[in-house]
Amino acid sequence: MTLPPDNAKTGWLSRLAALTGWRADLSMLLTGALAATALPPVHAIPVLLVCVPCLLSAISATAGSWGAFRRGWWFGFGLNLIGLYWITEAILVEAERFWWLVPLAVPALSAVLAAFVAAATAVARRAGPGWRRAFALAGAWVLADLVRQFIATGFPWNPLGSVWAIPGWAGDVMIQPAAAIGVHGLTLVTLLLAAVPTLSQRWRAAALAVFALWAGVGLLRLAHVPEAGAPMPIAVVVQGNVPQGQKWNRTLVDGIFDRYLTLTADGLRQAGTGPAVVVWPETAVPYLLQTDVPAREAIASVTGAAVALIGGVRFGAEGRPRNSLFALTAGGAISQMFDKWHLVPFGEYQPDWLPLGVQLVPGGGFLPGPGPVTLSPPSIPKVGPLICYEAIFSGQVVDREDRPAWMVNVTNDAWFGNSTGPRQHLAAARMRSVEEGLPLIRAANTGISAIFDAYGHEVARLGMGQTGVLVAPLPRALPPTPFSRFGLPIPGLLALLALVCGMLPAGTLTRFGRPEMHFFIILFFISKISG
Repeated sequence: MTLPPDNAKTGWLSRLAALTGWRADLSMLLTGALAATALPPVHAIPVLLVCVPCLLSAISATAGSWGAFRRGWWFGFGLNLIGLYWITEAILVEAERFWWLVPLAVPALSAVLAAFVAAATAVARRAGPGWRRAFALAGAWVLADLVRQFIATGFPWNPLGSVWAIPGWAGDVMIQPAAAIGVHGLTLVTLLLAAVPTLSQRWRAAALAVFALWAGVGLLRLAHVPEAGAPMPIAVVVQGNVPQGQKWNRTLVDGIFDRYLTLTADGLRQAGTGPAVVVWPETAVPYLLQTDVPAREAIASVTGAAVALIGGVRFGAEGRPRNSLFALTAGGAISQMFDKWHLVPFGEYQPDWLPLGVQLVPGGGFLPGPGPVTLSPPSIPKVGPLICYEAIFSGQVVDREDRPAWMVNVTNDAWFGNSTGPRQHLAAARMRSVEEGLPLIRAANTGISAIFDAYGHEVARLGMGQTGVLVAPLPRALPPTPFSRFGLPIPGLLALLALVCGMLPAGTLTRFGRPEMHFFIILFFISKISG
């Protein structure tokens, strides 16, 4: 069905475009909520073939940019309201203090994030109809996503490119182009493909060719076998499964610590006598490890010669806490430390840029570390640490001047219960493996703990709510990917190119051939880079 965006519409899109006022707003709210089902862990990707055309139709039916902003805001509000509902789980952990935030937190955050979608739709309304508006929307959307990764410390959760992180082989295939264009580049292509129901048959044929090329790149990349090398250490990933309500209970901390020690001993028995690295989750140790020598010695008595990467809290000279990862060696010596630098606003610190009358974070909360670093503990390959949601920041996860051989993501998702939140977090961490061409070990307190190779393939997993240990050889790194070398400028330039193409006057590109062929040629060039 060919559907010109501005006139002669038929069927369901024309009826949608005819809506005005609150009915149009409600339709966009529901459409955005439906689009959220394409995100992890549901991955109902075909709904985007309905939702994106609905959005394009709605903004085309408005009188100007302000109307398009309004329609886009309601779409974005519905998308984030469903995609981020799990944040309420964290509030309910301390419901006696923050019950009043339950009806406010997710809607307020969704309202802010919806403005980024609204900005993209307002820009797209200024583009010409048809494929130009689709290109302008995709380009502006990705540029807005890049802005929200940095503004006010950033919150780049659930980019649409993450819909392809499907568990299993299908997801392995479809996320491979992220090695060249990152998850934001996948968002760009996803939006363009989802817009094709509004376009001509030629565009649909081009979209099918692009999809086939996309899958072909993934298959070819996965067929490549990394070069052999020296034996890799065995990873021992411990999942203590401590409910958030028990984690800091002073009557339970000794038992929690003993649980981690027992699980570690069991994991090392499985690992055998070779080199090993033990990983405990974020804030797993209930003591101040920096000063608690007996606690470090207790860990060393179990780990022996193995390096242990232990999540815990430490206090700096200024008396403020830091969310840290300790690298312990033989005898319990602290080899190196890493402090989390992407802190969660209102969860780990109270931002100065948005003062509130209520002190949500006592004492101002945690202090941040200096940024991505590479740790070099003895006897194991260099590692790039990520604490909790630092794994969602595409292009900001490793020190590019000192590339590690693998990444470790320690997290405590117990705050979010058995919801979509931990699963979305896992999908983000998996995407970082592909982008950087590095294996990633994820140790989560209550799950999901996992080991991914440098292609984002899941080697091992310990599911939600399980107490146990993962034992597997540390996968090998791949040569630096295009994205690992150049980072966010790649999807940024592609998005800018799409936006410029969308804003060109009608007929400009047709002087040089059909626009759909240009689209295919650009994607073919990208595939050559990532393959």
